[in-house]
Amino acid sequence: MASPISALHAPLRRLLTAWVQVRRIEPAPEALGLDPALPTVYVLPRASLSDTLLLEALTHRHGLPAAGARQQLGEHEVGARLALPSLRRRLWRRRRPGEAPFEALITASRALPQDIQLVPVSIFWGRAPGKRFGLWHLLAADSWRLTGRLRRLLSVAVNGRDVEVHFGAPLRLSELDDGREPAVTNRKAARLLRVHFRRVRTQVLGPDLSHHRTLIEGVVTSPEVRRVIEELAGDDPRARARLRRRARRYGREIASNMSYPVMRFLHGVLRRLWHRLYDGVDVQGLESVKALAGDHSLVYVPCHRSHVDYLLLSYVLYDHGLMPPHIAAGRNLDMPLIGPLLRRAGAFFMRRSFRGQALYARVFNEYLHRLLSRGHPLEYFIEGGRSRSGRMLPARSGMLAMTLGSFLRSRGHGGQPLAFVPVYIGYERVLEDATYQRELAGSRKRKETPLGLLRVLGRLRQPHGRVAVNIGEPLALATFLDHQRPDWRNAAGEGRPAWLDEVIPRLGEALTRRINAAATLNPVNLVALGLLATPHHAIEADLLERQLALLVDLHRPRPGRPQRGLPAGSPRDWLDEVRALGLIAYHPHPLGDIVTADERQASLLGWYRNNVLHLFALPGIAAFAFRHHAYHDPDDLEALLAPIWPVMARELSLEPPPSLRAALDEVLDQLGAAGLLERDGDGWRRPASLTSDEQLRMLGRLMQPALERGYLLLSALLGESPGHFTAGTLGDHARQLAERLAQLTGRAAPEFFDARLFAGLVESLEVEGWLWVEAGRLHYARELRQTASRSRALFAPALRHRLQRVARQRGG
Repeated sequence: MASPISALHAPLRRLLTAWVQVRRIEPAPEALGLDPALPTVYVLPRASLSDTLLLEALTHRHGLPAAGARQQLGEHEVGARLALPSLRRRLWRRRRPGEAPFEALITASRALPQDIQLVPVSIFWGRAPGKRFGLWHLLAADSWRLTGRLRRLLSVAVNGRDVEVHFGAPLRLSELDDGREPAVTNRKAARLLRVHFRRVRTQVLGPDLSHHRTLIEGVVTSPEVRRVIEELAGDDPRARARLRRRARRYGREIASNMSYPVMRFLHGVLRRLWHRLYDGVDVQGLESVKALAGDHSLVYVPCHRSHVDYLLLSYVLYDHGLMPPHIAAGRNLDMPLIGPLLRRAGAFFMRRSFRGQALYARVFNEYLHRLLSRGHPLEYFIEGGRSRSGRMLPARSGMLAMTLGSFLRSRGHGGQPLAFVPVYIGYERVLEDATYQRELAGSRKRKETPLGLLRVLGRLRQPHGRVAVNIGEPLALATFLDHQRPDWRNAAGEGRPAWLDEVIPRLGEALTRRINAAATLNPVNLVALGLLATPHHAIEADLLERQLALLVDLHRPRPGRPQRGLPAGSPRDWLDEVRALGLIAYHPHPLGDIVTADERQASLLGWYRNNVLHLFALPGIAAFAFRHHAYHDPDDLEALLAPIWPVMARELSLEPPPSLRAALDEVLDQLGAAGLLERDGDGWRRPASLTSDEQLRMLGRLMQPALERGYLLLSALLGESPGHFTAGTLGDHARQLAERLAQLTGRAAPEFFDARLFAGLVESLEVEGWLWVEAGRLHYARELRQTASRSRALFAPALRHRLQRVARQRGG
């Protein structure tokens, strides 16, 4: 006789199907790769009628093997689904039905000629509380607590419109069956699948969120914080009590108070905001993150171009079924109204400097360590602040040092592995572009206020194009340390190792290079690359279109290389899009249309060009080498560019190719295929075609500002005897020369004489061994003068003469 539930099975499934809305299925059912010739059994993490009914409905809707059918496997009849038994202890020893779900399958499979495929299925009802913040939503959403029947009923009723289903990769039962007793194999299969379900749950929900006050109290009472308090207070008990209160105040100032209701609320708000602000959000590379999210502590390190960055990345992760990270934010954002909302969305706040604040530094360090050691995903910007020039800024060491220290400390106690996730975020129109131009021109940075953010919202009616969120190649910290310090495990769990100061800058460089490697082209930065390479920011439309097509072709992925995002449409479509964004002017003319940019537009376009300038560094300097010399032999060209290339690669955060000669040969072949160079014996010659020659010159002008900065700096350095300059005075004097050159040539590009670029140039020359410091002064060898003399051959005589005139202004 059928049970009452069995009799209601079909109507309950129809009711559930009518009510439930599955927001996300991952992977898509057609991508599961099920073998239709093999019996299929679905495995759920726990027995649940609602999960069972929903699974049956999904398999029917998507044409998968039915989850509700019984299967005849030889002499055994088994169900097409099963659930792992509960691990809760019982007072009695008698085994209940379903406690050994795989035994019957194992016995049946040993008598069958074919295998059985198991498909693990994780179903999340709501994943987080719904749009309203009532008690029922808090009780009903999926969390790390196992749900009872009443809570599951509430979850279906309240969160049925927001369900996520995650299918695992099919698993062959024969891979688990080693021929031992079925009971042993049953335990092995159950253990393996529990690990899988735990990883998926961690990926989607993140670790269990600790109570805010409990976490702060744990930080304040930790041995590390207590040690600092004892050192500062000495024998004064009143001072100890005062410092403990201060430490708690610091903890409340720092700690996030992540709230699932707020995250869900912000997801809905941001979805509407992005649809209003952008024409679309393009996401690439999340598969690599999902492969790590279940068993790694993840640290997202995006480039920092806008205040939108952290909101956008958290939205993308949440929307694609990943737990949003805890985000390190500047204390300046902890303002009324905005600060509490950000804190509940996962932001934790930090002061700009920890200098002279030993207790604050220890509390912050301990808080960060507790987040990482518990597996919470983190996000911070290694550049420190937003890039006003559009370039990738050098990585700062503070957060990287604390992360690396926490990792070493956790590994000493068996902590889980940690991986950095580089993220490139590319905008076609950034909200703060006008603000950045004012600040580059010399205006002071305005303090963030709620009113200031509201003024930004006034730009929502303006067009902003599309935005790209690209995940770069993750960097496993343990693997990185194996290459840098093979003995690093000897320091795990101990104090700060002496080699840490050497490794942290290398880690920062590796991450900035991986972020830049994930950059993709969009219509705005393409047009900026083409138009700003003209002397007066004016060009015939058809020539610009050909140049845009050339840039895309140079960036097109080659066989065996990673795929890169390219804009859809034609060069004419890209020009129309950039014109609609107000960044260029289009002038129809009987002899051919003309594209121009006025001073304001050119200044804005410079920011977008700098986002992707590094992608064309090697083609750019190769093309520049042909401006003054019509012919180059590959050997001579390599000798000419070899001293320049490492310095330029550091400035632009590029991963140098294993072989400069091989990379140059590939670039020359590309330029030859595009008609910009012609084969001449063993070398290459500039073509006779005026159009091709002009395109080659435009490509070379992309790198001209960087080459000019290097020329001015070396001219200033070599114009004085060794030991004349300090690193600071040399960089400052070279910056003044660049500013003078910009005024003489009428350039409205403040980033050309950005002080950080010259400081980076001096540092690069030190790293490459051209400079060294003695008694605080810079010294150089005769080889630098010889190399600089050869490199001057890159410049045409007229340009070299102009640079030399500017460089004659001596500094001290």
